[in-house]
Amino acid sequence: MRLNVESPAPADIWLKLENLQPVGSFKLRGAGNAMRLAGLDALERGVWTASAGNMGRAVAWYARQLGVPCTVVVPDDAPAAKVEAIVRLGARIVPLPFARYQEIQRERDYPGAEGLLIHPFADQAVMAGNGTIGLEILEDAPDVAAVLVPYGGGGLSCGIASALRASGSNARVFGCEVASGAPLGASLAAGRPVETDCAPSFVTGIGAPFVFPEMWPLASELLAGALVVSLSDVAAAIRLLALGNHVVAEGAAAVPVAAALGGGAGGGKVVCVVSGGNIGSADLVAILQGGIP
Repeated sequence: MRLNVESPAPADIWLKLENLQPVGSFKLRGAGNAMRLAGLDALERGVWTASAGNMGRAVAWYARQLGVPCTVVVPDDAPAAKVEAIVRLGARIVPLPFARYQEIQRERDYPGAEGLLIHPFADQAVMAGNGTIGLEILEDAPDVAAVLVPYGGGGLSCGIASALRASGSNARVFGCEVASGAPLGASLAAGRPVETDCAPSFVTGIGAPFVFPEMWPLASELLAGALVVSLSDVAAAIRLLALGNHVVAEGAAAVPVAAALGGGAGGGKVVCVVSGGNIGSADLVAILQGGIP
């Protein structure tokens, strides 16, 4: 759908609404592809992932469909609404301090989790599943000039960029970050992975102190750049989406919209991937009332 704005926008902005997926985010694509490709024999002992919410919910959803056990390692500050949604799907939750949680994503191992690891982003099957978003964008908008994607671990942006490139599209793909945690922008500026400050905010699922090493070669090769926006710009984008477009977006999902409205992607047809709608009710109310949670 086209973004409805009252004042002139710097581009023709369109929305790819992944918040309408059954689990409220795009993560169902990658999780489902990875688990289906693995097959039931590989899933016999169960599956597990390390996720702040959306990937955990997607893996738990597919695990329930397939009748296999699921464990989700979450940071202990993960949004309660996302954790509760994972529990309702029958998964076992393991909360850990944020630093330890990120170590597990790097190490790909946790003694308390059994079965097949579905990595939330650094997995070829997950990225291939995410890439179907790019193919759908091309079906509806073959003249797209730029695609703006939230950048967390890089699996969504790199998956979409790979699919677009393989399809012969010249559309540029930008990783979009929030200023409270923007390692991609800093790393691209330095020409190498660098660590940055990272502060918690209502924008969850993206923002980290570093670019994961295994994702750096892909991100630096496939992405046209990084667009960084402020928390206040993200809050304004959430309000615009909700009040002007009847779209509920979580913080990370509104970051590309904020970046597009800021003009960083240039003109022409710009597609923003609204990656999810799993925002806590208290945060949404605060933002709609003009605040920043």
